[in-house]
Amino acid sequence: MRSFRKLAERCGVVRVDATRPVVAMLAAVLGAGLARGSEPGPDYRTIGPPIAGTKPLDMPGDLASQLVAGADRFLLRKIDESAAGRASHWKRDFSSAEAYPRSIEPNRRRLAHILGVRDPRVPFAEPARIQGEGLVSFVGDALEIHAIRWPVIGDVTGEGLLVQARGEGPSSGVIVVVPDADQTPEQLAGIEPGLPPERQVARRLAESGFTVIAPVLIDRAVAPRMGGGAQLTSREFLQRPAFVLGRTLLGLEVQKVLAIVDSAAAGPEPRVGVFGYGEGGAVALYAAALDPRIDAACVSGYFDDRDDVWRQPVDRNVFGLLDQFGDAELASMIAPRPLVVEAAKAPEFVYGPGKGGAPGRIATPKLATVEAEVERARKLIAGLEPRPVLSVLASGDGQGPFASEPALAAFLAALEPTRKLAPVGPAPQGPRPTAAALVARQDRQLHEIDRHTQQLLVESPFVRKEFMKDLDTTSIEAYAKTVEPYRERFATEVVGRFDLERLPPNVRSRQIFDEPGFTGYEVVMDVFPDLFASGILLMPKGMKEGEKRPVVVCQHGLEGRPTDLADPRVENPAYHKYAVRLAERGFITFAPQNLYIFEDRFRTLQRKANPLGKTLFSMIVPQHQQITDWLKTLPQVDPARIAFYGLSYGGKSAMRIPPLVENYCLSICSADFNEWVWKNASTRSPHSYVRTGEYEIFEFDLGSTFNYAEMAALIAPRPFMVERGHHDGVSSDEAVAYEFAKVFNLYDARLKIGDRCEMEVFDGPHTINGKGTFRFLHKHLSRPEPR
Repeated sequence: MRSFRKLAERCGVVRVDATRPVVAMLAAVLGAGLARGSEPGPDYRTIGPPIAGTKPLDMPGDLASQLVAGADRFLLRKIDESAAGRASHWKRDFSSAEAYPRSIEPNRRRLAHILGVRDPRVPFAEPARIQGEGLVSFVGDALEIHAIRWPVIGDVTGEGLLVQARGEGPSSGVIVVVPDADQTPEQLAGIEPGLPPERQVARRLAESGFTVIAPVLIDRAVAPRMGGGAQLTSREFLQRPAFVLGRTLLGLEVQKVLAIVDSAAAGPEPRVGVFGYGEGGAVALYAAALDPRIDAACVSGYFDDRDDVWRQPVDRNVFGLLDQFGDAELASMIAPRPLVVEAAKAPEFVYGPGKGGAPGRIATPKLATVEAEVERARKLIAGLEPRPVLSVLASGDGQGPFASEPALAAFLAALEPTRKLAPVGPAPQGPRPTAAALVARQDRQLHEIDRHTQQLLVESPFVRKEFMKDLDTTSIEAYAKTVEPYRERFATEVVGRFDLERLPPNVRSRQIFDEPGFTGYEVVMDVFPDLFASGILLMPKGMKEGEKRPVVVCQHGLEGRPTDLADPRVENPAYHKYAVRLAERGFITFAPQNLYIFEDRFRTLQRKANPLGKTLFSMIVPQHQQITDWLKTLPQVDPARIAFYGLSYGGKSAMRIPPLVENYCLSICSADFNEWVWKNASTRSPHSYVRTGEYEIFEFDLGSTFNYAEMAALIAPRPFMVERGHHDGVSSDEAVAYEFAKVFNLYDARLKIGDRCEMEVFDGPHTINGKGTFRFLHKHLSRPEPR
């Protein structure tokens, strides 16, 4: 902690309270201006005419706050519109029962991809029974119950219970009963307290003549992670690295169910059903949508319209889900197989802000919403004959307990019409598992998934190398041609692109500075409905008639404002007024206000964007396209010499915006460049974001596609530079040098343009150094350095 405190103080955090959590100190270090974000922005008065060709700016109040609020409205509207746009992704063929499943196979592949159901499952004949370990294995008068374990993917196993009736003749098939995350299989079997007999689903279905397997899910326990980092649920802790590596915790738990389906489908009991409650309802719904070998499904306390998935725990975050899928679409993928939806009280859960993770809550879906979503699903499959079984049954008024008699009876009738639901009987008399054994099992399951994602992290450089193999570096011309498909994939699959025409910019401005060396203007322009761009333009004085100067777009970091770098009166030790200093050197500078400000307000923008297959940068990139298109129209600007230079989160911007905004002729990444996938997915590194409060930082599937070296490859052959302080807590020198070596190899060894790629390392912290980078700008923007 002492080292973090020292680093924070060197980064300009004047006083660090010894009682503050390490994660808060890290936020102060990496935020470079964290405290400024919550303060209202300056209310400048107009001191002169607007920029020629623009309208007067008259927007009172905090522009940054209005920017984030507008982006929020924009995203919420896009979520509302998403259901109407899904039809374009589906080509349903209702001509026969065989044609329909084939017609939706592309949708199944897409769903498997975004869930991360990619790793080959390990085949096995039947689950292994666990003897000892404090778990239960016994044969009673009516039931036999055994703790079991089965292989899933890699070294990941499933664990749970096998429950079977004794002396009732052959089993009618296998039912996978998936509990909620905060339930245990033992509770559903009636051998551990917590549920009344009528809710003991695993026992009741076994007594009804089925072989039941109940897997355990990762629970929602909240604890500090990685030696005292953010207090995360176990589910979020595993979701964070999995998401970066192209997986999700939901998808990994679906794999555990599908491994059972693999075994059952090859055995003597081919009929397979799945029942799930709460989080288990999600697993059941997705598993049945993905795998036609599941003959019937029952989803309880989960089915909903998903429009508020961004409010729910982040382990439910599936990138691009709402682009093609709501729960109705998932239900349509189960058809023509039967699906029973039970509207019941959900396992309500609240994880509030302030602990370091993504705020999330689980609330019981409204009955009217559940019924409307089921009705929407019926309309999607209205052309199927015979008409599929798709029923919705309410427990009480939709707020009653799960596993009601009508729901279970309907599920059994759908799976095996000759079987009747057994009456409620007494719980089985037998030994109980020890509390220590249940804790140990949960720890094993968490550890196995953690180890799997860390192995994926180790393998990820080889995956990315294979992914980038189509780049042709034999010449600049060949490279420029072959890099374009990668830029397109980056734009559509990683950053996310809104297919919208930008609005006319309608630029408004007001003069706010009149300094000896430059004039300053506050500028606002429209981008999309509700989304605008703003910033501070500094125009050097003394320019000759007809002279055109280069522009440097200077981007602040987390919780920053344009004033931190472009207001001559502001002293921020992270930025050193570098937009002002560059203007004094004769460059035109523009400092945009970015969206990453106001903590949870902007972080929930990422939560809202992700289900649409979008990110913060889906809005930031068009903002910069609009800004640079407008800058090119100014008579003082050379349109071929517009550069990007960003610090910290602005350095993240330097890796993501110039690849997609061709108006930028070079990019400088300051205080951010590193082995980005490792920083986002490692559960061992002290530099990892897995342990911090930046829950919005994780981007889907970078491990398989674009680390920082690959992002830099999208900037090439334009000049690229890294600015790195030895004592910058964002990463280690070794990790930065490792990733940069790959970039320099591309520029120097392969493209033979090594003079366009540099890294300056200085003896300092997380800050603008402004020496080698300034020389780089003068060199590549053809602007002579001042004496």
